[in-house]
Amino acid sequence: MVQVKIWGSLAAMTEDQTEVEVEAATLRELLDRLADKYPAIRPQLDRGVSVAIDGRIYNDSWFTRIAPDSEVVLLARLKGG
Repeated sequence: MVQVKIWGSLAAMTEDQTEVEVEAATLRELLDRLADKYPAIRPQLDRGVSVAIDGRIYNDSWFTRIAPDSEVVLLARLKGG
């Protein structure tokens, strides 16, 4: 199981939980399982989110591996500028 910290306004879509557990080995599995477990978050996931895994930000790297002890943070999509 992976512990996922839910950042900011996204917590409203996970029943106000700021930390959830999900069984996932890749970024794609993580997002799919979050959507299954918390359907209210699916529209935001479809629009795009950023995921920090062990301090590195990922946006669309679907096959990025996630270790069970990785630090994972889900946040609104970060855009450069």
